[in-house]
Amino acid sequence: MSEPVPSLGQRTLVLGGARSGKSAFAESLVTGEAVRYLATAIPDPADTDFTARIAVHRARRPADWTVVDAADPAAELRIAYPGATLIDDIGTWLTARLDARAGWDAPRGTIGPDTDALVDTVADYRDRLVIVTPEVGLGVIPATRSGRLFRDEIGTLNQRLAQVCDEAFLVVAGLPLRLK
Repeated sequence: MSEPVPSLGQRTLVLGGARSGKSAFAESLVTGEAVRYLATAIPDPADTDFTARIAVHRARRPADWTVVDAADPAAELRIAYPGATLIDDIGTWLTARLDARAGWDAPRGTIGPDTDALVDTVADYRDRLVIVTPEVGLGVIPATRSGRLFRDEIGTLNQRLAQVCDEAFLVVAGLPLRLK
């Protein structure tokens, strides 16, 4: 991953599919800095596969990073931090917001206030910020309403975040491609 480290103050969006290497690439962008890591997942102890994925991420993180578990990025970005902030990832945050607002079967737009707040906070953020998010629009059309809802919501949110970020990368097979 030979991409240059962006200068301080930039907001970077890192997109990629499942197991694409997007999180590892995002982590490489903040190496050598003080890091606040906003882990957005809310683990279900009964889901052993997801618990194992989280364990891999935890083991890879440096011990001196400040980790906020089950983080609400919009709220956390309102708190000053002297180093870089890394959000991993927007997909698990979006899922938690859909769960919290019972949005899976609600009318489209139910989580609009949450996504608006996130985009506004990212747009206003002036310190180093790296955001990891899944790119899910490259596959088949989901067979379920909930799958289509997630795909549509994350696609729209990713577009909005890309507009307010200074740079964006797509990671495929562990290889970053600069989009912006």
